[in-house]
Amino acid sequence: MSSPTIPVQRPILTVTQLNRASSLLLSNHFLTVLVEGELSNLSMPSSGHLYFSLKDANAQVRCAMFKNQQRRQAFKPENGKQVVVKAQVSLYEPRGDYQLIVEAIEEAGDGALRRAFEALKHKLSDEGLFDAANKQPLPILPGTIGIITSPTGAAVRDILTVLKRRFAAVPVIIYPVAVQGDKAKYDIAQAIAAANAEPRCDVIILGRGGGSLEDLWAFNEEIVARAIFASDIPIISAVGHETDFTIADFVADLRAATPSAAAEHATPDSQEWLARINYLETRLQQQIQRQLTLQQQALGWLSKRLQQQHPGQKLARNAQRIDELELRLNQAMRLKLRHQKNRMETQTARLGQHNPAEKISYYRQKLDYLHQRLPAAIAHKLEKLGQRTSHAGQTLHAVSPLATLSRGYALVIEPASGNIIRSAEQLLVGDIIETKLGLGRCTSEIKTLDRS
Repeated sequence: MSSPTIPVQRPILTVTQLNRASSLLLSNHFLTVLVEGELSNLSMPSSGHLYFSLKDANAQVRCAMFKNQQRRQAFKPENGKQVVVKAQVSLYEPRGDYQLIVEAIEEAGDGALRRAFEALKHKLSDEGLFDAANKQPLPILPGTIGIITSPTGAAVRDILTVLKRRFAAVPVIIYPVAVQGDKAKYDIAQAIAAANAEPRCDVIILGRGGGSLEDLWAFNEEIVARAIFASDIPIISAVGHETDFTIADFVADLRAATPSAAAEHATPDSQEWLARINYLETRLQQQIQRQLTLQQQALGWLSKRLQQQHPGQKLARNAQRIDELELRLNQAMRLKLRHQKNRMETQTARLGQHNPAEKISYYRQKLDYLHQRLPAAIAHKLEKLGQRTSHAGQTLHAVSPLATLSRGYALVIEPASGNIIRSAEQLLVGDIIETKLGLGRCTSEIKTLDRS
């Protein structure tokens, strides 16, 4: 029987090439994986890198976690712990060992819940359910407080104790719900919806006592978060202890560190309010007293003004004014009479200086003299006028056209217009003309014309 032969035409790989190709194949195929198992064979040499094995009941795999990845690791690995690792599948080429290059380690159980918590937290944050703009302010003095929690837990007792101490007069409505287990998330969401359906509460406290992440998980459910966001009533989240954080804390209008702290936030301190009321009462009394004082002062001032405006006062002032005016009138009349008397005496003296009786005799003599001269003056004037008239008549006769006509001249007149004809250019054959002579006139018809 012959032994098998190796085909010469196929490529032959070195061990290094094989391991390198295998490493690339694993890395490209698996990318990043999450693997759960038990820690064993933990080792940390002087290099600071961490080496261990991850095993389950049937198999194990070698793992390596480099120093720079451990700086961000809060979990402390220990042999025997059940963990979940985030890793890349690889091959250690020098030895050909298949291994995981670990990026992060977290404890299994809580670790899974933590991943679900972070995933929902990022989802709701991206949708804006955590935005401060969507937070409602708490009432300063609520009329009624709603409490959504277990009716038998320590949380409800703590809340009621604080509410009684701070402001016992505020009514409280308790909405009993399961705060742990599969049914809890539905109870809580329904209680929030019920409180909003009958809006008797001004604020709601949602809470429970402390516990593990799994115990508090009902307050990390999406249905609860969306019920809180949809509530028209402000909600205070008070879940677990101060170090515990849930999705409900981020969505609620206010997060309280504990249920007792939630009760502190929900109500004012009655003693502080009483002190403030007393202070305001004192301020009010002071203001009232001040206003009364001001009003009394104003009333006194108005009374004085009323007295000043009283008819009796006005009549007295008017009577005094009349007396004063009467006195001034008498003084004015005396001054006027004295002035008129002085003026009359002055006019009398001036009239005496211009007495017409003395001038009458003078003007009478002058009139007699003028009467004697008047006939001679008239005769002389008439003689001069007669001479001037005779001279003017002679001059007029010398220039009169009648005198010219008497010497043989004539005037030719157009009968219709009365215009004097001075040139033959003014006439046409057949025209009628009138000729005025020294004695009489005649009418002629033009037979011939010579305009030369």
